Amino acid sequence: MKIHEYQAKELFAKYNVTTQEGYVAETKEQAVECAKKLNASMYVVKAQAHCGGRGKAGGVKLARSIEEVEAAAEKIIGMRIVNKQTGAEGKLVRKVLVTDAVNIKKEYYLSLAIDNEHAAIVIIASGAGGTEIEEIAANQPELIVKQLVSPITGIKDYQARYVANRIGIPKANVKEFIVMLKNMYKLFVEKDCSLVEVNPLVETEEGKLIAIDGKVNFDDNATFRHPDILELRDIHEENPKEYEAGQHDLNYVSLDGSIGCMVNGAGLAMATMDIIHAFGGEPANFLDVGGTATTERVTAAFKLLSDKQVKAILVNIFGGIVKCDVIAEGIVIAAREVGLNVPLVVRLDGTNVERGKEILKESGLKIYACDDLRSAAKKAVEMAG
Repeated sequence: MKIHEYQAKELFAKYNVTTQEGYVAETKEQAVECAKKLNASMYVVKAQAHCGGRGKAGGVKLARSIEEVEAAAEKIIGMRIVNKQTGAEGKLVRKVLVTDAVNIKKEYYLSLAIDNEHAAIVIIASGAGGTEIEEIAANQPELIVKQLVSPITGIKDYQARYVANRIGIPKANVKEFIVMLKNMYKLFVEKDCSLVEVNPLVETEEGKLIAIDGKVNFDDNATFRHPDILELRDIHEENPKEYEAGQHDLNYVSLDGSIGCMVNGAGLAMATMDIIHAFGGEPANFLDVGGTATTERVTAAFKLLSDKQVKAILVNIFGGIVKCDVIAEGIVIAAREVGLNVPLVVRLDGTNVERGKEILKESGLKIYACDDLRSAAKKAVEMAG
């Protein structure tokens, strides 16, 4: 789960991670009131959307007066940010954050994330923070510092000091840096985060370290423990289908292809997507109905595949805990409800497979049944054109 920058900064404040004062606005009039509360000499008006690249898209503007704050807010609210992270549809900006401006001397990058390979938390930092951090990571990886942290012991002072020295934090600010990093770690652990990022962390001309931007993501599997975090969810920022899938405990990710996929098990889903690609097709989604799917969940899953970009649907089920006849019943119910008008290719195998095939055959629907994944994928690609 993702949250907005202003919400991340509110969490930073609670965990004593130094940041600026700021207020969120949904209209230019509200932005003016935010600026008046700050009573600053210069302001920054920032688009609030779940994506990076806001500055490059014109979603971050410096304002030297309240009048300029109003003009910036008017221009940013309602704009659509389009970049690699958002896809072609982009992200509609509904809110702006108004903060005071700071005198930046130096920018850094600092984050905490999960390192699955080492079953640890990893500090990722760089002395070259800011809008070009992704390009730096790709083209100058030597500028990126990584330090593994055991979740059992937490961050040790020597680890934080090592990171500070590697990225060039001034000696006068090292203790301040260590405290900030440990507070970020506390937030990360206590709120079951998957990412806590500050980009940039800045050294000001006055010699202070301030997080002037923040990103916090949470482990979806742990949000039930944090009702306060769930309240921060903004469904406007989420893909409608992915949100709907979540309501039915389905794992769904939208993609750009033309072949809708419904599979049980993440590994089998990945294999299905790979073989579709091998035959020259592109999957329209990742959809895992799980190992304990019911007829209702299968029906909900099938409805998610109804999309104008989908030219064919491939169902690939290996019945173990979830039985093939349950899947077949869900397919038939959903196909009738949505008025299916694209080719449907189904490969069933495993528990109750013969009964599942009978249900599909008796339905009277036009279904292309295949006995193996290879022939099913090939057929789906052919039918999708």
